[in-house]
Amino acid sequence: MASIAVCPGSFDPITYGHLDIIRRGAKVFDTVYVGVLNNSAKTSLFTVEERIDLIKKATKDIPNVIVESFNGLLVEYARKKNATAILRGLRAVSDFEYEMQLTSMNRTLGEDIETFFMMTNNQYSFLSSSIVKEAAKYHGNISTLVPKEVEEALREKYKDRG
Repeated sequence: MASIAVCPGSFDPITYGHLDIIRRGAKVFDTVYVGVLNNSAKTSLFTVEERIDLIKKATKDIPNVIVESFNGLLVEYARKKNATAILRGLRAVSDFEYEMQLTSMNRTLGEDIETFFMMTNNQYSFLSSSIVKEAAKYHGNISTLVPKEVEEALREKYKDRG
């Protein structure tokens, strides 16, 4: 039986920290669905379509990664994909409490789906999409934080701002 995982997130935008988890997860699972959450309650810099495009470009060299968006409950999306696992990244202790709450709720909704946590590499432990956007907004150097396509897209978004 093939092992299938879902790696969910807003990815607004994808960073090298996200890619670290996706790449390592793709070595463990036969297929990794990168599920881009379409959260209408959250204001995003990039549209869902833009985020999907950027993630596809960033993961083009990982053949067992599939990128798509989803709405609704994560466990329902995972079931539709026949996934038995949710793959989540942890940066620091501060992530743990929030992730524990999410995992407990997901377990309540779908006890057949396990959550796997991966610690991000130390070099990305501080990295978040929010920090990257803030630096990009003020034209900071983000070349070591995001793939080139993401850096260019951020420059384009912020060229008339800040």
